[in-house]
This record gives sequence, C-alpha cells and structure tokens, in this order.
Amino acid sequence: MSTNADPLPALVPPGKGRVIRAFGDELHVHLDGADTGGRFAMFTAITPPGGGPPPHIHANEDEWFHVLEGRAEFFLDGVWTEAGPGTTVYMPKNSFHTFRNIGDVPLKQIIHVAPAGFEVFFGRCAAEFEKGGPPDFPALIAIAAEHGISFPPV
Repeated sequence: MSTNADPLPALVPPGKGRVIRAFGDELHVHLDGADTGGRFAMFTAITPPGGGPPPHIHANEDEWFHVLEGRAEFFLDGVWTEAGPGTTVYMPKNSFHTFRNIGDVPLKQIIHVAPAGFEVFFGRCAAEFEKGGPPDFPALIAIAAEHGISFPPV
C-alpha cells in the first residue's frame, strides 16, 4: 500500500466504520489505509468461540493486538500462551504466529497493522465468502500470497 506524507485528520464515530466478514470473523474498521495515508489500519476483531486463523506469517505488516473481551491464546515462539482482557501482544512482520478464541463467548480485540493493507486482504476474502457455497480455498490462499501472507506448516 502506498503512503501519503500528509494524511488528513480522521474521526470515525462509534458504529460508523465499515464491517467486513470473512472466515467466521467480523472486523469493524476504525481507520484504514485511506484514512492514514497507508501508515496503519485499526479495527476491532470479533472471533467466535473456537475461531482464529491458522498459523501464518505477514511479510509486510507488523501486527499488535489488545484483548478487550473473552479469552485468547496466542502462538508465540512455538508456545501457546493464554491472554485475557487487558493483554497486549505484538507480532513483528515475519514472525510465525496466530491466535484462537479459547472461551465460550466471542473474543473481542483491537488490532493494529502497520503499514495498512491487511484490511484490503480481509475485504477481498470477504468477497469470496459472499459468493455463497463453500469457500474457494485455493483462491483465498492466492489472495493471501498477493498480500504477503503465507501459511508454513507447523
């Protein structure tokens, strides 16, 4: 994603950001690359019980999480570590990581990515899910690769 040296200030009132749904998750986008000149994106992610992405690597983005509600486990350095509300986790680009909801209620997290672009990836995947029927996993893997996201074996 390209960056703008002088993005304009942005104010997004509650409930006014766009919502993107894919993989069973829901992203409430507060700031995207268009708002920040490509510098970062910020969203609230809601993950159902048992949900979470497969272990993966971002070649382009640093990613940090702040758990608001629910119980998460994060895969860090080959070890699963529980993270409850108030916990913050940082995953620099090229780190092998994931998280999962280990509770019985939705997991709610604020997630930032820098630079922006993950929200574009997630939106493209959402379009695949909106087609109906079972998801086209080869298409989703190809979209991920175009955004520098890979899924090495555990």
